[in-house]
Amino acid sequence: MPWSKNDYPDSMKNLEPDVREKAIEIANALLRDDTDEGRAIAIATAQARKAVNGDDSGRPRYEVKAREDDWVLLKDGGERAIFSEDTKEALLEKAKPYVNDHNGILAIYQEDGDLDSTLYE
Repeated sequence: MPWSKNDYPDSMKNLEPDVREKAIEIANALLRDDTDEGRAIAIATAQARKAVNGDDSGRPRYEVKAREDDWVLLKDGGERAIFSEDTKEALLEKAKPYVNDHNGILAIYQEDGDLDSTLYE
């Protein structure tokens, strides 16, 4: 289903207007090429941010990491937890919307400290 300025996925609601317009344009092109809807949204959002804002400089970076007894969301280089939860899954439910609302980049680490994935680049 093609999207417009007034009808777009909920995940694009917190994007800056110019980024959202570009993301809609890119997502519609990806859908015409038979890309899966969820994948089209993710790719379009990342590419629109790059097209409008240039590289990722200036965007805040956040990390999801394991501590001794819990999982925490930290701003990159920070020591104080923004959120903490008993499980990684519970923390990600809070962390993803928070990072998205702040137009940030989220690095998700495994329990052993290795980088697992990076979102919203």
